[in-house]
Amino acid sequence: MTAEYSKQAIIADLTAPIADIVKRYPTQRSAIMPALYLAQEKYGFVDETAYLAISEILDVPEIWVFELASFYTLYKNKNIGKYHLQICTNVPCMLRGAYDLLDHLQTRLGINKGDTSTDGLFTLTTVECIGSCDLAPAMMVNETYHTNLSKERVDKLLDQLSRSGITSSVEESKPSVEENNTATEKGPATGTEPSARNESSAGNGP
Repeated sequence: MTAEYSKQAIIADLTAPIADIVKRYPTQRSAIMPALYLAQEKYGFVDETAYLAISEILDVPEIWVFELASFYTLYKNKNIGKYHLQICTNVPCMLRGAYDLLDHLQTRLGINKGDTSTDGLFTLTTVECIGSCDLAPAMMVNETYHTNLSKERVDKLLDQLSRSGITSSVEESKPSVEENNTATEKGPATGTEPSARNESSAGNGP
C-alpha cells in the first residue's frame, strides 16, 4: 500500500483525476473501469472501501463498481507482491508446458498459486488467457509480457527481479526485450498506463 487507505482519503485523492477521466466518456458509468485502475495504481489493490469511494465520486450505484471489479482479473481485492506473476494455463500454453512451469515457480518461490512470497516480492496466480497463444508458454509480470518461456528463462527472470526488488525501482527492474523475449506492453486503461487482459474473452463483460 502506497498511501492512506480509507473512503475519505480515496475521495480526497482521486476526485480530481477521476473528474478528468469522466470527460472522455459519454456517461459516468463508462468511467468506472479506469477509475478502479487509477485507485489500484495508487493503493495497490481495490476492495469494498474503494468501491464505495468510487461510487460516490461518480455518483453511481456501488453494485455497478463491484460487478466490474469482481469480473475483470486486472483488479486485485487484496494487497499483492511487488511483482505479480500471472502464468497462462489456457490450452496453447498448457500444451507447451505451462503446468510444468507453474510447478517450477511454486517450488522455486516456496508458495502455492494465489499466495505471496514471505519477502513480499512475488504473488503467483494463474490466468485463463493473456492473448499470447502464438508465443506460448507465456506469463505476465505486472503489465509486462514474457513469452516462449522455459524453466531456465523463468529462473533468469526471477533472479533479475529478486535483485531489482531489493536495490532498484520498478522501472529500473523491468527486464529488456532482448534478454527475455518480452512482448510489447499492451494498451492503456486510463490513457497512460498499460493494463492486463481479462481472463474471459473480449466483449463478454457485464
